[in-house]
Amino acid sequence: MKKWYKASILLLFAVVLVFSLAACGKDELQKVRIAEVTRSVFYAPQYVAIEKGFFKEEGLEVDLKTTAGGDKTMTALLSDGADFALVGSETSIYVTAQGTNDPIVNFAQLTQTDGTFLVGRDKIDNFSWDMLKGSTFLGQRKGGMPQMAGEFVLKKHGIDPQNDLTLIQNIDFANIATAFASGTGDYVQLFEPTASIFEKEGKGHIVASFGTESGHIPYTTYMTKTSYLKENDETVLKFTRALKKAQDWVQKQDAAEIAKTIQPYFEDADPEIMKMSIQRYKEQGSYAADPILDEEEWDNLQNIMDEAGELPSRMDYTKLVNVKYAEKVSQ
Repeated sequence: MKKWYKASILLLFAVVLVFSLAACGKDELQKVRIAEVTRSVFYAPQYVAIEKGFFKEEGLEVDLKTTAGGDKTMTALLSDGADFALVGSETSIYVTAQGTNDPIVNFAQLTQTDGTFLVGRDKIDNFSWDMLKGSTFLGQRKGGMPQMAGEFVLKKHGIDPQNDLTLIQNIDFANIATAFASGTGDYVQLFEPTASIFEKEGKGHIVASFGTESGHIPYTTYMTKTSYLKENDETVLKFTRALKKAQDWVQKQDAAEIAKTIQPYFEDADPEIMKMSIQRYKEQGSYAADPILDEEEWDNLQNIMDEAGELPSRMDYTKLVNVKYAEKVSQ
C-alpha cells in the first residue's frame, strides 16, 4: 500500500513538473508588436520568419498588425502602440525633422528597391520612357517613397513630371488601382500583386520596373525608438537574427515555395499570381539579402527625396541608423 501510495505521489509530481515546464516555456516567449504599413508580398521575408518559426526559435512571439499608411504606422510606434514599425525609412526622417525627445532609429532592412511597376493600358514590346510624354500618369501619394522614386526615375529619363505629362497624385493609395481600372490615366504606378492581376485580367500591362531603375534604397525597414533599443538590446538582436534566417531562406527558395509558405497571410490571393509577383521581386533583388542598411543606400534615399523637393533637411546616417544588430547576425 505504501509502495503504491509513493508511486502515485511520484507520478503526480512528474505530471505537475511537466505542465510547469510547459507553462514556463510559454512564459519565456517575449511578445514583440510590429506595425506594418501595409500587407504585401513585398514583405515576404517577414511572413516567412513567422511561419517558419524563426522568431519562436529566438524566444519571440510576434503580434503583427497592419496600420494602413505611413502616418498611422508611425503614430502607433510613437504612442507605444507598437515596438517596431515596418515602413519606409523616409518616415524616420520626417519625424526627426519635426523634433522628438525619443529619436526613431532604423535597425534592420527588409526591402532594398522600390516595389512598384509601370503599368500601361496596352502591351508594348519595345517600351521607352519618352512614351510617357504627353500622357496622363496616375502616380502615388505625394511625399511617399513610391511617388518620390517614381519622379526620380522619370527625371532620370529626361521627363519633367510637372510639365511633360499630366501627373495625378491626389488619389488615396487604396483607390489608385480602382481609379486606373475605371479609366483614369494612360499609365499607373502599381505594387504587386495588383500589377500582375491587371495583366491577367487584361486591365493593363507591365512595361517597366521603378525598382530596377531607382537603384538600391532602404525602401522598407524596421525601426524603433531609441529608448526601446536601450531597454531591449537583447530582444532587438534576437529579432534581427530571426529576420536574417528568413532572408537567407527566401534567397535559397524558389518563388513557388515562398508563395506557399506565406499564403496564410493572403487567403484570397491567387497562388499563381503570388508566385509571379514574388518571382519579379526576386529577379530585381527587391528582397534584401541581409538586414544591413548601408550608408550608400541612405544617401541614395535622401538624394531621391531631395530631388522630389520633400527632404526637410539632410539627416546624419549615424544618428538615424544603427547597424550593430544587423552586422552581428550577418557575420
